[in-house]
Amino acid sequence: MDLSLPHILLLVVIILLLFGGRKIPEVMRGLGQGIREFKEGMRPEDTAHANPPPSPAASQPGPEKK
Repeated sequence: MDLSLPHILLLVVIILLLFGGRKIPEVMRGLGQGIREFKEGMRPEDTAHANPPPSPAASQPGPEKK
């Protein structure tokens, strides 16, 4: 499928009608944030979890024995 200039302009007009001019920057910001999170999730496991945060159970004291 070849997208020519009239097709692209038609898509832009439809998007403007659906979302309005004020909402488009918010949609694009959310899209960029989603792409960024996806890229972070695709990193290899050894670099993504090099310094894992401490687990909540490890920081809480256990029951005392008498």
